[in-house]
Amino acid sequence: GLGLAETTPGPLIMVTQFVGFLAAFRDSGTLAPMTAGVLGGLLATWATFAPSFFLIFLGAPYIEMLRRNKALSAALAAITAAVVGVVLNLAVWFAVHVMFARVGEVALGPVRVPWPEWASVDAMTAVLSMAALVAMLRFKVSMITTLAAAALIGVVWKLGT
Repeated sequence: GLGLAETTPGPLIMVTQFVGFLAAFRDSGTLAPMTAGVLGGLLATWATFAPSFFLIFLGAPYIEMLRRNKALSAALAAITAAVVGVVLNLAVWFAVHVMFARVGEVALGPVRVPWPEWASVDAMTAVLSMAALVAMLRFKVSMITTLAAAALIGVVWKLGT
């Protein structure tokens, strides 16, 4: 859950809402704990959502003008590339740590790269990952369908072992 919260805005808001609920529930003051929890969750959600939407609505009329600015377009392209790099880094990290029981690190100059112990591979996870990749890229199966099928197969496999 925390990994998802760090990669997408939806789960981040759900996590902050949950934390706001728990904080207010545990220290409810003069309110009933459930009432304080709900209010705390709402306040945390508002504080997470409102600034983003305010900035979006404030800047929306100027977006087309900003797109025509060549220097700004180049900067935004660089930011987009950096975001893609971060997402790719997370994907590789999760893939290596899910498919292998033991993962070490190798230093390549100043960069440290996760390096799995190949003997610790979880064959079922690797096969399921490759099947999902083929289903989406070759057969154009939707991500939701692929995710649901992979989750079902994984649960059945784990319950059977």
